Amino acid sequence: MKKTLLLLSFSSSMMFASSPAELLKTKCASCHILTLPNPTMIPTMKAPAMEAVMFHINLSMDDKDKIKAFIMDYAIDPKVSKSVCESDKVQKFGVMPSLKGKITQKELSVIADHLIENFPTPEFVSLIKEMQTNGKMNALINSPFLLNSRALPHMTKILVENWDKGTLALSAEQKEKLLLVRKETMTAVKNIKKQVKVLEAEIIEIVVDAEDLKNADSKIDAVAKLKAEATKVHLKCLTNTVEILNEEQMELLFPFWDS
Repeated sequence: MKKTLLLLSFSSSMMFASSPAELLKTKCASCHILTLPNPTMIPTMKAPAMEAVMFHINLSMDDKDKIKAFIMDYAIDPKVSKSVCESDKVQKFGVMPSLKGKITQKELSVIADHLIENFPTPEFVSLIKEMQTNGKMNALINSPFLLNSRALPHMTKILVENWDKGTLALSAEQKEKLLLVRKETMTAVKNIKKQVKVLEAEIIEIVVDAEDLKNADSKIDAVAKLKAEATKVHLKCLTNTVEILNEEQMELLFPFWDS
């Protein structure tokens, strides 16, 4: 009787240990946080939170079979060129160590299915959308441009975030040209922003001090002129960037267009 109970207990523990959630915890949680991340966790994180990993995977591909194939391949043969995370995250955390020899294909299949069905959570997606909205609002408040539209994205910023992705496959020549475009654009816009900031402060001072608003006319005109100049720089950057990329690369960037 004792042997039977012991066997049942052992069998139950084995079943529990091999459940999808437990497998994920055993094989992945030593590096990836499996809960909703918060700012206090960031300094000690060894790798991106699993919520973030799956968010980016879903952003890059929408077919479940492709997602599963990607997870199973990347876990065994991880490479920078295969990464779906932003380039700065790869630089910060590096490429994950291979799980080859540490996990079976069956276990990996179970984990992949569990990730696809449970990550990212609606709470995480909502959090990301809120952060993106706040980021866009802050960018709009501090924007030196006359036109601030989703249809006119900051392409070099999007590219830098996805710089090393193998699917994007930027050539060395393309990278050199894109970096030049970005440098010229950033230099010009940075100079304009400094001038706009000074003028805006002077306009605010005129209003706060209840001066004659006519005193602000020339400054307002100057701000408008500078913002028009910055907008032209932005449009030139966008046009030059698109000319450097091919159709396949542009297609891959469309999901990030509204970032």
